[in-house]
Amino acid sequence: MAILRVKDLKKMDEKELDKNLSELRLELSKEKANIHIGASVTSPGRLKEIRRTIARIKTIKEGKRVEHG
Repeated sequence: MAILRVKDLKKMDEKELDKNLSELRLELSKEKANIHIGASVTSPGRLKEIRRTIARIKTIKEGKRVEHG
């Protein structure tokens, strides 16, 4: 999955954000599993970007929740 930017995330509705969040969590767990079994890492910076994108999604979801009451 491609890394999503803030402007793209803000345009998404709640269901799309949840879908992207679950996909990113799955991808992160797969990457971590590969590291633990000793497989080569495809891109070391990828883990950092996945974690950051997950944090962005959570932040936007919380902002929308507060905004709508």
